[in-house]
Amino acid sequence: MEENNYASAKVYALEALAARIAEQRARGELVGLCHGCFDILHLGHLRHFIAAREQCDRLVVTVTPDRFINKGPDRPIFAAEHRAELIAGLAVVDAVGINRWASAVETLRLLKPSRYFKGREYDLRPEQVNPNFLLEAEAVREFGGEVAFTDGFVLSSSAAWSRVKSSV
Repeated sequence: MEENNYASAKVYALEALAARIAEQRARGELVGLCHGCFDILHLGHLRHFIAAREQCDRLVVTVTPDRFINKGPDRPIFAAEHRAELIAGLAVVDAVGINRWASAVETLRLLKPSRYFKGREYDLRPEQVNPNFLLEAEAVREFGGEVAFTDGFVLSSSAAWSRVKSSV
């Protein structure tokens, strides 16, 4: 079976992604970034990406590396490279990168997106959702970026996976 060049062509090393974003911002384009595990891609993720893309000219997604995912045993289910390629296959996403760090703080400082998108649950109770978010938001403000939230359909692939595992 032949590799999907369409999706893999949209996956970049972080340094190349940083250069691409810098060029886009220099042209006056608003570049948005979504970051997360995205281990089991679902409708909530897609709707988050669509809502984010409606608020920017270009949408970049970065995924958490396997070694930093702590969502329980047998996770991640899919390797970071597979998650990145799957997300790159979505028409709403312009580019994808794989983070190298435990949080998105260093990635945000490197990429410097115009907007950093998270789901509304991060705005309402960030310390319960992910304590790294407060540090990520601070990093975004350091370089003059903006934190923005999307509303909509919220699902948890971790909760769904727990239900599947317990029924087996």
